[in-house]
Amino acid sequence: MLDILHYDLLDFVTSYGVRIPSLRVTYQLFGKPLGTAPVVVVNHAFTGNSQVAGENGWWAEAIGAAKVINTDTYTVVAFNIPGNGFHAREEDMITNYQHWAAVDVARLFNIALKEHLGLNSVFALVGCSLGGGIAWEMAALAPDYFQQLVIVAADWKATDWIIGNCLLQEQILKNSTHPLHDARLHAMLCYRTPQSLKMKFERTTHLPTQLYNVESWLLHHGEKLNKRFSLSAYKLMNQLVKTIDISKDRGSFAEAVAPITAHITIVSTDSDLYFVPQENRDTVAELREMGKPVDYYEIHSIHGHDAFLIEHKQLEQFLKKIF
Repeated sequence: MLDILHYDLLDFVTSYGVRIPSLRVTYQLFGKPLGTAPVVVVNHAFTGNSQVAGENGWWAEAIGAAKVINTDTYTVVAFNIPGNGFHAREEDMITNYQHWAAVDVARLFNIALKEHLGLNSVFALVGCSLGGGIAWEMAALAPDYFQQLVIVAADWKATDWIIGNCLLQEQILKNSTHPLHDARLHAMLCYRTPQSLKMKFERTTHLPTQLYNVESWLLHHGEKLNKRFSLSAYKLMNQLVKTIDISKDRGSFAEAVAPITAHITIVSTDSDLYFVPQENRDTVAELREMGKPVDYYEIHSIHGHDAFLIEHKQLEQFLKKIF
């Protein structure tokens, strides 16, 4: 695995007015050396991290040598959301998660790009799921900094549906005796669809345990995440999803995006039950009415929100037009 690099920031104040005396932002670099090639920034999803490429990269199908985001052509920068626990020190974990919003992470990433890495501009900013919401926030904060804004399986705001699911997640995290494990069970049902589970399991059973295979699968995902993630990190990510909203303190979505000069590409999945595609269709219609350069694509899949991690060939066809 490539080295985990870091940037230490002093006296950061969150949007809730809470002062953080010292904060470490960690990241990884892939591909061409910094300063020798166009830069692509990739924001990870809820339980993801900066390991976007390579043997254990969560998006290795899209990022790497001769992949659609070609590391022989680009420098790829991938930050860790502070507090996600990926190769972090104990003091880097965030326990006061309710003092944070998605815009705060966006501010941190922009500061790191401009002040620490010294980049005058970025060719492309790509965000997946939660990372896409943070990407919207980054573009609204620095409207002429990114040439391409690529939003995958995400939205510029948390809808009532998302906020409601985040509340349920938080109640599980607060009240369950196995909070991380049990919250993941619910989340997996948000990320897939009834059709996806039917195709995968067909009501079959796991003979040794007499459980339905869908139950075994969900329990396995709960146990797997419980081993590699922390409760404080999960609480923070849930809070960040709930607080995505680039219109906050800006009046409206139109006012927030008006200064953005980037070419915008939005990719949804037609069966996504979490960040539902109709929200993005409405966003694209509004952007086009404003005369903004925007492309819209939909992944056709029964697998729901997780399709962006499954339907690699379709996603590649959309992204290769940019990269």
